[in-house]
Amino acid sequence: MIQVKFGAPVRFPCAPRAGRYAAKARELGAGRMTERAFTAVIFDFGGVITSSPFEAFNRLEAERGLPQDFVRRVNAANPDDNAWAKFERAEIGAAQFDALFAAEARAQGHELAGAEVLAVLAGTVRPAMVRTLDQLKAAGYRIACITNNVPTGHGAGLARSEDRSDALEQIFARFEHVIESSKAGVRKPDPRIYQMMCENLGLEPAACIYLDDLGVNCKPAAKLGMHAIKVTSGEQALADLSALLALPLG
Repeated sequence: MIQVKFGAPVRFPCAPRAGRYAAKARELGAGRMTERAFTAVIFDFGGVITSSPFEAFNRLEAERGLPQDFVRRVNAANPDDNAWAKFERAEIGAAQFDALFAAEARAQGHELAGAEVLAVLAGTVRPAMVRTLDQLKAAGYRIACITNNVPTGHGAGLARSEDRSDALEQIFARFEHVIESSKAGVRKPDPRIYQMMCENLGLEPAACIYLDDLGVNCKPAAKLGMHAIKVTSGEQALADLSALLALPLG
């Protein structure tokens, strides 16, 4: 939600720039690491496998004459116990979310129903990221997904069309393990959700790479010992991951 992740932008140096690994990749030879440092790559879904939902929120804000990043600002207030946090933990249903979000938006000075936000939530699948999942599996890496989502299906804003639903299910089927906040009852950045994934995989955090489009979600992963990559674009994510693994991707 998408899984979706909210809060004020956090500047967190989740991963060194790809350039730091470029020399090492050349030294070892593309795709030829004599000793693997990592066993698994764990992906966020919304904003990593798909485009960021914040882009859709910005379009909604422009259409409604709202300040840019208004939705994000609403969800930054009381981030652990607001309407979105409760919805992603499946503590409330869609109707309750609609009303609670509207009240929170009103408290911020504008009218916006929660249902309007949910209606634009789905992101566009990034084909290069899907190819990367297959390439990683072919290279022997284990892949998994941790997503903050709402109780309407996998990922942030599962779209309403049956064809898209099938396409997303095919993507999720590639993962060895998927943890959804709405089913687990815990959401990022709570460290427990990352620990749950490590337990499911039977791996230490240091054997895992984690990709997320929000620094606030990268920070606990890195603190546990994972190598976290903050995703600002699909191209940047693939460049950083390719350099880190010395493996052509995308």
